[in-house]
Amino acid sequence: MNKHIRFPIRYFVITFIWSWSLWALLALFSNKTIMISNDLYKIFYFPLYILGAFGPFIGATLSIKRQERRGSVTVFLRKFLDFRIGWKGFGIPILILGISTYVAWGLPELFGKERLPMLLPSIWIFFPCLLFMILLGGGQEEFGWRGYVLPILEKRYGVWYANIILGIIWACWHLPLWFILETNQVYMNFFGFVLLAIGYSYLLSWICKISNNKPFVGIYAHGLANAIISIMPTIDVNQQLSQNQPRYWIWVVSTFIIGVVITFFRKNNYDKI
Repeated sequence: MNKHIRFPIRYFVITFIWSWSLWALLALFSNKTIMISNDLYKIFYFPLYILGAFGPFIGATLSIKRQERRGSVTVFLRKFLDFRIGWKGFGIPILILGISTYVAWGLPELFGKERLPMLLPSIWIFFPCLLFMILLGGGQEEFGWRGYVLPILEKRYGVWYANIILGIIWACWHLPLWFILETNQVYMNFFGFVLLAIGYSYLLSWICKISNNKPFVGIYAHGLANAIISIMPTIDVNQQLSQNQPRYWIWVVSTFIIGVVITFFRKNNYDKI
């Protein structure tokens, strides 16, 4: 633990204010606290939802601009244009995320659950879906989470504690989505989501490490994780909100365990704690 490195409070404040302001407005529309027509709501939904997800990006760029010399934001963003993440960076996320999601998706069928159909109209839509997820469907968050703030937290707290802290904050950042009726979060147990975020944080931290700390790999892996869910869904949105989601819990527990096991065996980990 290095107490000389300051906790990045400015980054988190900016990130939460940006995202929560937009998502809170969307939640007020969704729950009819602010009355607007359904047609108008459909127009506002996508822009507000996507813009809110850029909170980590806004937090990172404004923090860098405030703290560092002129031109530092450009230098920071250019790092994400280095796509040379190697076969490990491209292949290992496919292997780990693909297998863990497949198990969560398919295992309940052995106990009598019906298979959840793929959310995409065709498997050939997967690659456009992946590109969307990388650019707008979650991948853009990684400019802030793994690209900016995680290295600071790991230098201050070490790998173990940093990813627990970030995982909890990352999960809490999503909180307004539980109040927007059209999101998948309303079907998820929040405590489970915290475990999921911690597991993903450990996993993505390791993937970034084995890819020579190329920040693009975080964007790619995050987008890939969300895209895989579109072909092997782990949430049954046709159930009542109060009903159990076995695939979700298998997904949560397996992701958390994988993240912890990988971190336990990471080289040069303990000297940072």
